[in-house]
Amino acid sequence: MGIILFLILGNAAGAQTNDSVFIAGMSDEVLVNSKAYDNLRVLCKTIGGRLAGSPQIYKAETWGVNALKAAGADKVWLQECMVPRWVRGGKDIAWVSYAGAPDKTIKLPLDVLALGNSLGTGAKGVQAPVILIHDFDELEKRKDEIKGKIVFYNHPFNKKFVQTFRAYGEAGPYRWGGPSRAARYGAVAVVIRSMSDATDNYPHTGSTEYDSAYAKIPCAAMGLRDADKLADLLTQGKKIQLYYKSNAHFLPDTIGHNVIGEYTGAESPNEYITVGGHLDSWDPAEGAHDDGTGCVHAIEVLRAMKAVGYRPKHTLRVVLFVNEENGLRGGTQYEAQAAANKEKHLFALESDGGGFTPRGFSFSLQAARLDKLRPWIPLLLPYGIAAFNEGGGGADVTPLNETMGVPVAELQPDGQRYFDIHHTRNDVFENVNKRELELGAISMSGLIYLVDKYGL
Repeated sequence: MGIILFLILGNAAGAQTNDSVFIAGMSDEVLVNSKAYDNLRVLCKTIGGRLAGSPQIYKAETWGVNALKAAGADKVWLQECMVPRWVRGGKDIAWVSYAGAPDKTIKLPLDVLALGNSLGTGAKGVQAPVILIHDFDELEKRKDEIKGKIVFYNHPFNKKFVQTFRAYGEAGPYRWGGPSRAARYGAVAVVIRSMSDATDNYPHTGSTEYDSAYAKIPCAAMGLRDADKLADLLTQGKKIQLYYKSNAHFLPDTIGHNVIGEYTGAESPNEYITVGGHLDSWDPAEGAHDDGTGCVHAIEVLRAMKAVGYRPKHTLRVVLFVNEENGLRGGTQYEAQAAANKEKHLFALESDGGGFTPRGFSFSLQAARLDKLRPWIPLLLPYGIAAFNEGGGGADVTPLNETMGVPVAELQPDGQRYFDIHHTRNDVFENVNKRELELGAISMSGLIYLVDKYGL
């Protein structure tokens, strides 16, 4: 029995050593020859912001096709789907006014961005008294005061949450559901404190969702310094009028595309492992961290495997999803087509947390099953991965899990700076660090290699 146990442990240790050496080889390839940073530079600097249905997203699709071909994909194609066409329509404008010294009105501009999918105000804009609301409980208590006013949701990130995505999840409902809840009681518009704990004044856009039971009122986010200033004035009892003007509107749905590249599997070519990011982004900046980095991460996985001569057992699919930001049509279409074709999908991994230093992966797997994968962590630890967590995968791969039961996961980079940049005009190429970006690609390549070799 002792000899058998020694052989088993010896074989396991040998496999770990071989895997460690192989992943180190991929790391060397990425750190020396990576194309991810250059790919990202081209995407950001020659195309920029890429809302679904915009002229820029079609340029980005061409970029994606070319980048996948250059990475060595055996096959590249566009998967069609219908996407919404929301247009900001120019600069969003807001200011507040209130009585100062006798016979003097003070007027202060606000730095704002219309929330994605929101409707505009019309050419004249909207002007009304502001009411300060800290949370939904207060909204309910003061519902009789809301009619005819502009609701200002001032719900800050919880500073006690070490994980910034937890703070985002708690504050997020005021963006995506707050406008309709205010409209229920007669509000004429909504402004929100941006979903961030940054120290600057950049407003953060992001998608909102209207409840069809209530009026669709205009809504915008403001920078945090402006939010603090406005909250202080209202707390002092100032009677404040807020003016807001937005030309945001929808055009008819149009055609968009997921960009897909394949590296054909050697043993089971009709079984798929997906890795991807979303190609669309909000319009104020270049969509560098959200989610240009995820796209170039995924492309680099394929390129690195080809470069080191690794032929996967199963077919690797790189998918650059369209319309994650304001509709999730690309992820939904990818799952629908996979189900219609009765494809067998083994695993799907997404990068949509920025290009910062990798810290872990979150999985849709339950604890007992995830425990069986944790022996892989030491293989990925040199590149920053210290944890396998429960929590699901990225938004675009989640439909595969919900409908087809496919295990999904998401790269978890260090999130401390992510919400300084997320959905702002500051999400530019210059704010991505080359070394951190490459460590993310290495970590994803290592995980895909292990899943391909050992399964889940």
